[in-house]
Amino acid sequence: MCPSDKNLTTSAGTATSAGFRSAFDVLDADRDGKISQDDLRTFYTGFSSGGCDEGAIGSMIQAADSNKNGFVEYEEFEKVLDSAGGRGGGVMEEVFKMMDKDGDGKLSHEDLKSYMEWAGFSAVDEDIKAMVVLGGGEEKDGVSYQGLLRILAVDRVD
Repeated sequence: MCPSDKNLTTSAGTATSAGFRSAFDVLDADRDGKISQDDLRTFYTGFSSGGCDEGAIGSMIQAADSNKNGFVEYEEFEKVLDSAGGRGGGVMEEVFKMMDKDGDGKLSHEDLKSYMEWAGFSAVDEDIKAMVVLGGGEEKDGVSYQGLLRILAVDRVD
């Protein structure tokens, strides 16, 4: 996602449609091309010792599932994020809150490292530092919600 030995490009410093793919892929736990209630349950279970709120999961799916098939496909996900003015809207805000373990409104180095490990991404401390900088944060403070969206809008160039 953000290895320090790759060239990175961003699009105007904010999340764009293409940049939402990374966020979608994070939530699509079984990698079947759609977000299901099971995918969200898996995501929340990985970040919350108190389990997940089934009602909230159902509401998130229902809010984004415009074709009413019980899943959120990428195009629907993209519409939800775009309709929030590129800010990410409710789903990404919930993802941010789950990643923000201490609830201080910033993703610390440890929050990001924990997430990367949970998601199965290999990331050394230098990678995490690069993510914090890319998100407009400082090592001691961490990354805001808008910073997370900037990080997710990064496309790796090989």
